[in-house]
Amino acid sequence: MLFKAMKKIISLAVAALAIILSLGSCNNAKQVVYWQNIDSVNISKPMQWDAKIMPKDILSIVVRTVTSEVAQPFNFYQQNSNTGTSITGNTYQTNQGYLVDNDGNIQFPVIGTVHVAGLTTHECEEMLKAKIAPYLAKTENPVVQVRMSSYHITVMGEVASPGVKSVPQEKMNIVEALAESGDMTLYGKRNNILLIRENAQGQKEVHRLNMNDANIFNSPYYYLQQNDIIYVQPNKLRTNTASTNPSVSYIFGIVSFAASMASLVVNILK
Repeated sequence: MLFKAMKKIISLAVAALAIILSLGSCNNAKQVVYWQNIDSVNISKPMQWDAKIMPKDILSIVVRTVTSEVAQPFNFYQQNSNTGTSITGNTYQTNQGYLVDNDGNIQFPVIGTVHVAGLTTHECEEMLKAKIAPYLAKTENPVVQVRMSSYHITVMGEVASPGVKSVPQEKMNIVEALAESGDMTLYGKRNNILLIRENAQGQKEVHRLNMNDANIFNSPYYYLQQNDIIYVQPNKLRTNTASTNPSVSYIFGIVSFAASMASLVVNILK
């Protein structure tokens, strides 16, 4: 009778545990799956987005002309035809590029102060081309290339590979940022990702993104801006695990092992 009672109690405990785990698994699955309503959301609308130059950005600017010597006064680096190495042509920029000051200006050779904040790189190229043209012969058609060499974002929290991510193509969306970081862990809160953004005036903005919702593809914050910070918050399972006393987990493990052994003994003596 004793063995039958023990077996019944253990069977009931195992069944209850299985139900709890099953319910927990279903709940976690709902939280883990991305874009759960994607079949009912229209994501076909095109989104045009280009990064705007901001104070403290570092710009790489290269001017090219048919006659290379003509472009030299407008370039920080000049190509040494004998050695193939770059040499300094003037002192208007840092070694990394032109630093945009707090007023949104750069100091460009020959031209002087140029306001670039708020422009896309293409708009900046067209503006510089127009400013350079009066210094060149009419037969010259200068090509100006502007790139943001300091473009980066920061990803923190429950991702496989947190850190500062460089964006050489000057365009990255939230999906790409998470993929670059090895995706969120199972402990990441997918429906409440924090986006911390600084505007051109230095003011911080906080926005919350829901990766469970397919409307993220239509969000104005789908594309990331330079210097954005993405923080993936831990879910309850992670926080509960972190707050659990190690000794309690150890004791729970021993109790679980003892229950398993008792079940085994009951089955053997049946």
